[in-house]
Amino acid sequence: MLVLGIDPGTATTGFGLVREHDDGTLEAAHYGVITTPAKTPMPDRLHMLYREMSALIATYQPDAAAIETLFFGKNVTTAITVAQGRGVILLALAEAGLPIREYKPSEIKQAIAGYGNAEKYQMQEMIRQLLDLDDIPRPDDAADGLGVAITDLNASRFERMAWD
Repeated sequence: MLVLGIDPGTATTGFGLVREHDDGTLEAAHYGVITTPAKTPMPDRLHMLYREMSALIATYQPDAAAIETLFFGKNVTTAITVAQGRGVILLALAEAGLPIREYKPSEIKQAIAGYGNAEKYQMQEMIRQLLDLDDIPRPDDAADGLGVAITDLNASRFERMAWD
């Protein structure tokens, strides 16, 4: 099972592809970020994000996708732009026919570190250990994408066992 995990953004979108092997071990198949230039008009940035996400899906052909829900903080403008990016990502995933699950930041932290208010460094170290990586995945957004994928694989494990 290969899951594409996504930490959405307009400037930087983190992604991680995590494969679960038959013995239950997890492997980072690929991870990284999609970035768009800051001074580019928003419609063009959204189009770039959509094209890059579609290409990533076509190249790796994941079995499912998971995306972090929008965390609404104090900055409304940032929340709106992230929501726009999230929308084009969801479109690319839906167009590819992928099953999509969504997780709150606290759910991801709980699944990875066992604590819903875990600090970023705790999350990154747990992701490194769970995927048996030599180093913490960089940049941070890529590590977050891996965390979303791991969360989905763990959350959907019983559902998948019922279908086997």
